[in-house]
Amino acid sequence: MPTLTFLGAAQTVTGSKHLVDTGSHKVLVDAGLFQGHKQLRLRNWADLPMPAKDIDAVVLTHAHLDHVGYLPRLVAQGFRGRVFCTPGTLDLARLVLTDSAHLQEEDARQANRDGYSRHHPALPLYTVADAWRAISQLQPLGYDRPVTVVPGIEISFVPMGHLLGAAAVQMTLKGGRRVVFGGDLGRYNRPVLQDPRSVPAADVLLVESTYGDRIHEPDDNGERLSRIIKDTAAADGRVIIPAFAIGRVEEVLYWIKKLEDEQRIPILPVYLDSPMATEALAFYGNRARELDPEFMEDGGKLAGFMTRRFTCVTSTQQSKDLTISAKPAIVISSSGMATGGRVLHYLRATLASARNTVLFVGYQAGGTRGRQLVDGATQVKMHGRLIDVHARIEKIDSMSAHADASEIVKWMTGFTRPPQMTYLVHGEPPAQAALAQRITKELSWKTHTPAHGETVDL
Repeated sequence: MPTLTFLGAAQTVTGSKHLVDTGSHKVLVDAGLFQGHKQLRLRNWADLPMPAKDIDAVVLTHAHLDHVGYLPRLVAQGFRGRVFCTPGTLDLARLVLTDSAHLQEEDARQANRDGYSRHHPALPLYTVADAWRAISQLQPLGYDRPVTVVPGIEISFVPMGHLLGAAAVQMTLKGGRRVVFGGDLGRYNRPVLQDPRSVPAADVLLVESTYGDRIHEPDDNGERLSRIIKDTAAADGRVIIPAFAIGRVEEVLYWIKKLEDEQRIPILPVYLDSPMATEALAFYGNRARELDPEFMEDGGKLAGFMTRRFTCVTSTQQSKDLTISAKPAIVISSSGMATGGRVLHYLRATLASARNTVLFVGYQAGGTRGRQLVDGATQVKMHGRLIDVHARIEKIDSMSAHADASEIVKWMTGFTRPPQMTYLVHGEPPAQAALAQRITKELSWKTHTPAHGETVDL
């Protein structure tokens, strides 16, 4: 009998890995990195319960690091099969994987240079060479085009709107049994990306539960963002926005441009200091047909993201100069949870001053610096040093690309019949418990919250 093993994103948000084993073939859906608490991050260094060479194929739902970031390590351990994904995911995965590998190498170098690692020498989880080998194994597949990935397993992709190229995976096993991996669900009536599409039927469903215990704050047409920018500019401060380089940056720029066009904020320099985000913008422009129809009213051109005084930071020296500058500006940089990347240099330079604002616009996993800051930390550790926090810390949930509890339930009502079992993944236990209760009450569906490493029959 085919089995499903939850190797990640089980009672936690990150590390997405779901293994389908038919007895003769093994297919891994997603190969993501764990992020957040140290005990989770240590799982990235642990071997999978089977040799990587025994996995026949990988299928990706989308290109965020917690869904694709383990792929280079899998390849380094001996995986040689094809990695199926949408063309949009292929584009973005090239950026994500090479950037992640570069950061892994750079963090190891800095730890060795400054002596703050417990391991001597500190080593990267994987290298840039590993990332490029993984990229060479990517196999693009358009939406709604069924393909047999191994004998007895057919898949097709359904657009989910969470990110350019994001998809649910419809998997049909030999005999007709259907398993649907929802990936990360997008949101309804949001700018830039299209709404998630309904899936008609599944015998087994895996659905995310990141925001299963809450409802996003109502869309205020940018009013709160406007107020944050105006107040910080009036104090001669800077707005630092840690943002996921792919997905969130586009919506942030959309709103800043909209507020500028409507003369609701002063015209400030807007800097995008993320090479990966800069390249991702071009992919969004090239795939305008996949964006929200409202965005297409502007011709679907990349100019739809461009603010009046927009600058892409293109050199290390330019980044260093901007870091030490005290002039009012809006700086968008990654990573979105402040776990690494160039944004740490801006935080080190700005957190100590009450003139500045740090604005978070996405989910902050437990154990990340972003979570510490939004939870009110008065000090955070970066690059081996404690940094005092006096800057204003803000968070806007309405920009989240994850569906909230009501949107998850709305998507689930698109099924023509209840799945025999719905597994809640990609969430922390309180969110999962709340969502399970709501699904039982409103839909009368049977749910289960799997543990890490749990195996179930399909």
